[in-house]
Amino acid sequence: MNSLFVPPALVRWVAGIDVATAGTSAAVDVPDHATTLLLRTDRRELVVMGPRTRAAYHVAAPGHSCVRVRMRPGRAGTLLGRSLNGLADGVLPLRELPGLDIGRLAADPVAALEKALADRPEPSDRLEEAARLLTGTTVTATAARLHVSERRLHALFTDATGLSPKHFARIDRVRTVLAADAGRWADIAATAGYYDQSHMTAEFRRFMGVPPAAFTAGRRPAATACTA
Repeated sequence: MNSLFVPPALVRWVAGIDVATAGTSAAVDVPDHATTLLLRTDRRELVVMGPRTRAAYHVAAPGHSCVRVRMRPGRAGTLLGRSLNGLADGVLPLRELPGLDIGRLAADPVAALEKALADRPEPSDRLEEAARLLTGTTVTATAARLHVSERRLHALFTDATGLSPKHFARIDRVRTVLAADAGRWADIAATAGYYDQSHMTAEFRRFMGVPPAAFTAGRRPAATACTA
């Protein structure tokens, strides 16, 4: 996987851009609270992938290549002009995306996105602020900090991200464990915001299919053929 530099003009929209080419070994798509634009470069197929609430273990035909653009919280709906409610674990094929040249996206993803987003109105930072707060505090505290009710926060989050605030926070905790350096599991659990190690283990198994120690040791669910 080749991660591309995200220039300042795109930082308000995009969390990451990478170009991936399938090899012969199995790959894992970890749970992700972000919505992703994905372009199959060999077929020129553009799709929107909603948030992933479970890990996927897969193998693809060697040479299969794609461009993946991971959007910041609350940005994908603005780009697509629609609510993301119901898009979790789903794939939405796109014939086109106004202002985005698919051929150019395949050849130069950064330049294509800069051109497509240059004249877009500045997106609101409210959802991103809520997402940031949820990584370190409760839904109740987040709603209070934003001066909205929990019910309103839930509606805003579901519409803009496709996930409830609680589900968003749970996925973020699992991703924190996956990104952690080697260390005691109890310490990693505390850093990620779990009550204790057993809480972390149960949630990690729910999202990843195996406990953290098994995943780290390479004892993972069997991979299936990639259909994306």
